[in-house]
Amino acid sequence: MTETKQHVEEAIRAAVDSGTDIYQKVQAITLKALTEHELDLDNIKSVVQSAGKGINAGLVSQNKQTQDAFKQAASALDDALAKTVEASKLAIEEAASRVSDFSHDEVSEATDALKTLESLFIETMQTVAQSGNHMVRNTVEDFITHTQRSGTAVGEQTLLALDALKKLPTLGKDTLVSSTLATTKALAQISSGILSGIAESIQSSQTKKHND
Repeated sequence: MTETKQHVEEAIRAAVDSGTDIYQKVQAITLKALTEHELDLDNIKSVVQSAGKGINAGLVSQNKQTQDAFKQAASALDDALAKTVEASKLAIEEAASRVSDFSHDEVSEATDALKTLESLFIETMQTVAQSGNHMVRNTVEDFITHTQRSGTAVGEQTLLALDALKKLPTLGKDTLVSSTLATTKALAQISSGILSGIAESIQSSQTKKHND
């Protein structure tokens, strides 16, 4: 995992430092890193925190382009987390339909952490602000203020996911599936597989767009 963290940080630093196609590069790097291991909360935290460090390091050379570079990178990370929520929701729904393979506790356990991903994103951005120079700090703080008013992509996707999961059928007597992220190995693997498919679809669409 340490090697993955270092790779993510360096790859995102280089993407931000390049000043071109920052959004596409950061999103692709993040999604790839997230799917290299089971999609559990520890993996997600590790990738997001490494991405934050990479963003901060890459902004050093941007000067006047700091605001645009950060906005692209932050939006890419936000959207990658939104895709993670989407994949986790689909995995939980699949598990809930296969009650014989998954216990209620596993499915339930696989659902409260969805609500933590927006906080994880905001906290990571706050860390970027604290460790950046004056220009970076002002840019990030403005971004955080804006997102607190208008919301984030991951926050919006989480609300949609939680609403959908409330409609799942009961599992066992008087027990309703609650809402969290896949933490058991099997559910984490399902989530990772679904996210890989989403990432491939995004990459294919971007490649086609570029070729056109």
